[in-house]
Amino acid sequence: MAQGHTLPLLDLSKALSQQQIKVTIITTPSNAKSMAKTISNHPTISLVEIPFPTVDGLPKDCENTSQLPSMEFHLPFLLATKQLRKPFEQALQTMVESKTPPICVISDFFLGWTLASCQAFGVPRLVFHGMGILSMSITKSTWFHAQQLESMSMIDPLHLPGMKLPFTLTKSDLPGSINLPDHDEMFYQFIQEVGEADAKSWGVVVNSFEELEKSHIPAFESFYINGAKAWCLGPLCLYGKMGSNKSTNQNHSCTSTQWLAEQVTPDSVIYVSFGTQADVSDSQLDEVAFALEEQDICEGVEELMGGSRGRSARERVQALGRVARRAVQKGGSSHDNPEQAHR
Repeated sequence: MAQGHTLPLLDLSKALSQQQIKVTIITTPSNAKSMAKTISNHPTISLVEIPFPTVDGLPKDCENTSQLPSMEFHLPFLLATKQLRKPFEQALQTMVESKTPPICVISDFFLGWTLASCQAFGVPRLVFHGMGILSMSITKSTWFHAQQLESMSMIDPLHLPGMKLPFTLTKSDLPGSINLPDHDEMFYQFIQEVGEADAKSWGVVVNSFEELEKSHIPAFESFYINGAKAWCLGPLCLYGKMGSNKSTNQNHSCTSTQWLAEQVTPDSVIYVSFGTQADVSDSQLDEVAFALEEQDICEGVEELMGGSRGRSARERVQALGRVARRAVQKGGSSHDNPEQAHR
């Protein structure tokens, strides 16, 4: 129930649908309405609506983080999702008792309570992660070894047990959400709960592809118990671009994209994104703009855009893009992984 989670899950639904796997999306009315047009060309995908709870401290009709007035409502929203358990179980029971019971449930990391629900009905729960294998491994390792990291310098290179990092990482590089968490706060208690459910899941679905992160999969799987396997099925966004099944939300050019395309000088715009949940003040945006105008930054951007380093980087990205597209095509690692998981 956040766009950064919903969109890849929709792409995953389309990917499974293209392999003639029946997909049922259980979601709330407002989210279902926004999804309906996107999946209209996929007859094997259906929607089941369950009501979003009305709770104190959360504005009415907020069923997605994009609808929150500010990030101060983020925690109440997360806690409210736990009240979806009863209607979810009612929907799951109906499906289990049908002629075509579900072979598994794929639920987002933040919906940790779905593990207990699935266990109650004997249905395997696969947890979904929109982040890549390496980034999730770093996140899990820093949480798991938080006490050991507490005494380390902010600038000394981190050596995470069981992991071989392809770059130098320091404690100052870690975002606040994983940098020495305070387990007494409600948010971190919530994260700890969903983390424990995550570790006990039957399997893991990751929005990445083996050719990119295969060497990091064993370290990632080590954080799961009972031999859970990680299935790389991405890049999920590419499935919507295959053949005629183009994603509806990609067919409509937005005003910002059109403005960028109409600029007189090619490659003259730097796009800076903070994500939909970032609360950035005008003064902070001004500071970013001032920084981008600094001579050192300008020279660095020019080198990356037109210099030898930039050309080399683009060549590597283009080569990686070709590998990614092959991964989601028939015979590719991501394309074939769902069938292997089913076996």
